Amino acid sequence: MNGTEVARARVLGELIAASHLMTLEQLPGTVASHARRAGWPHVLIYLADLRQERLCLLAGNVELSPGGVDVPSELAVEGTVAGRAFQLGRISPASASTTGQWWVPLLDGTERLGVLRVGMPGAQVEADDDLERLAGLVALLLESKRGTSDLYSRLVRRRKMKVAAEMEWRLMPPRTFATDRILISAVMEPAYQVSGDAFDYALSGETLHLSVFDAMGHDTAAGLTANLALAAARVHRCQGSDLLQTAEGVGAALTEQFAGSRYATSLMADLHLPTGVLTWTNYGHHPPVVIRGNRTVVHLSCPPAPPLGTGLGVRGALRRDQLEPGDRLLFYTDGITEARNKEGQEFGLDGLTDFLIRHHADGLPVPETLRRLVEHHLAYHHGRLNDDATVMLLEWHGPNPYQPAQLKALTGLPPTIAADTIASAWVQQPTDGGTT
Repeated sequence: MNGTEVARARVLGELIAASHLMTLEQLPGTVASHARRAGWPHVLIYLADLRQERLCLLAGNVELSPGGVDVPSELAVEGTVAGRAFQLGRISPASASTTGQWWVPLLDGTERLGVLRVGMPGAQVEADDDLERLAGLVALLLESKRGTSDLYSRLVRRRKMKVAAEMEWRLMPPRTFATDRILISAVMEPAYQVSGDAFDYALSGETLHLSVFDAMGHDTAAGLTANLALAAARVHRCQGSDLLQTAEGVGAALTEQFAGSRYATSLMADLHLPTGVLTWTNYGHHPPVVIRGNRTVVHLSCPPAPPLGTGLGVRGALRRDQLEPGDRLLFYTDGITEARNKEGQEFGLDGLTDFLIRHHADGLPVPETLRRLVEHHLAYHHGRLNDDATVMLLEWHGPNPYQPAQLKALTGLPPTIAADTIASAWVQQPTDGGTT
């Protein structure tokens, strides 16, 4: 390494050391001061709001107006260079006339948090791998601090949130997740009023667990039902229960708590990553569909059992389907397909799948496709949804890992991340379920 690289590595290490007792409020100023010593002047952190429409400045204790330069407190995701960097995961110069000011995506894994602004008019800053490493470290620090600070929630929320929605978002996993063979992305609306929907996923060795719940009602009790269902599913899953045992455990928990007065529909599934075998069960929910070859919609079917919590004692059925490499598996709740516009027209399953197929052809990252789906869906219904609407989309690459370039394009990882950096995190797994 040359002298600059050594100095930057030292500064990044010092920033990690300084972070242990740091609060979120102290993060912007601490990052800016350390970055300045490494040749990155005036670093600012912008975080995406809950619905990913605006980028909001995390001010903290950082200097905001060097040399009298105005710093906007908010930026639109649509129609700005900063928003473009967020949408596509690309490091972008602030203008075509200068390379001294850059917008850098902030990603926790593949979860989009916002963007980093590095430099200011007249600065001399080049975009390089070290700049991406700075953004990656800042994203990790943000993730470690936001759970213990109300500042984060106040900043990224643009309207009053219902109690049920507060419970839901606290329980949800990240909206985007990827490994060498799968990509998952999910959205949930109306973001500030969601009450009865929930999605979940988790890895256990070579098996990916997936579930979607849709609790009856649109009130706080619906949120309690969805939260209880999700928590019960996680408890039984972590105890080694299979799909039907987990579903029975969820049903028992709901029946014990609500005595049959509250229930939730659900899809639960296990995907075996080496083979693409999908095992799933249906409790009163819309069945999943597969988008194959970005043109064909395959409707999966399984005899549905009654919703969980009804106490009817009907055992669910198991269905096994074989996914093909590149298949996109779609879970959704009826709020996305059955909501009607003012003319009484449903958005419909065809509208949902057509939108996903068209935007996949545009080459957009999957998280950005779902963000645009939400915008389109809200516009279709004139900004008002009468039911929760959840979409969870999974792409299975096949038994072999993605090529790094493929994964970067799908998730919006910045192109400056080298292919060997991604590949070094992957350990080639046998495709026959054996051990190495």
